[in-house]
Amino acid sequence: MSNRLQDKVVVITGSTKGIGKGIAMKCAEEGAKVVVSGRNQEAGNALVEEIERNYGKEAIFIQKDISSELGCKELMKESVAHFGRIDGLVNNAGIFPRGTILDTTEELFDKIFDVNIKGAFFCSKYAIREMLKIGKGAIVQIGSTNGYLGGENLVAYSCAKGAMLTLNKHIAAHYAKKQIRSNWITVGWVASEGEIELHESMGVDQEKLVSWAESSIPSGKMQTAEDMAYGVVYLLSDESNQVTGTELHINGGLGLKSSI
Repeated sequence: MSNRLQDKVVVITGSTKGIGKGIAMKCAEEGAKVVVSGRNQEAGNALVEEIERNYGKEAIFIQKDISSELGCKELMKESVAHFGRIDGLVNNAGIFPRGTILDTTEELFDKIFDVNIKGAFFCSKYAIREMLKIGKGAIVQIGSTNGYLGGENLVAYSCAKGAMLTLNKHIAAHYAKKQIRSNWITVGWVASEGEIELHESMGVDQEKLVSWAESSIPSGKMQTAEDMAYGVVYLLSDESNQVTGTELHINGGLGLKSSI
């Protein structure tokens, strides 16, 4: 532990499992006071206990549905009520049901957009309000390679991530003078619980996923939650105080095309 986030208050949406959980644990390891957030009370409480036991840092779980503005507002309000401030926000919450443009219903579209971009938008709004009070802050948008084009059967997800990329640039451009930064991480292919469960439901086991990764990712392997967490820590830390509006690709080269 190097205490790169010593005593910073960091709110992480969708952090009861997967990438978000990995980020929460790494932030705590680096000295942050962590707000774990999501909809699963049992998993949230268990993570808080794990953080406090392993790292000796204070953490709380706040159960919220960030698919509405009210949920986002309450999350930030309750975080400040407990810790007194917000130094960092990680917009990690996201869902990724499959669907092409031809078979995506309005209901599915709205469900994906409500969580993936409305949540990020309004969490950013209320976090920025708190950051303005202390004169600085850092936001990390957990993006995706799909935000640049997207797979055929991930059209709504891809469009939502594309909107998040614009949100990232907007915040970076308009709040830099207030010392509030926003940066994007391009997540590659992570074998999270959700990813594994989704593919298993389609008859694809984890061994097959690993095989696909070896052939489709230039680095030859899938990324991990810890890989993402290292990038988040840097972007939340004072080491990156002059870094804003950037796109940090932690994806093993996924999306690159060989010139050979």
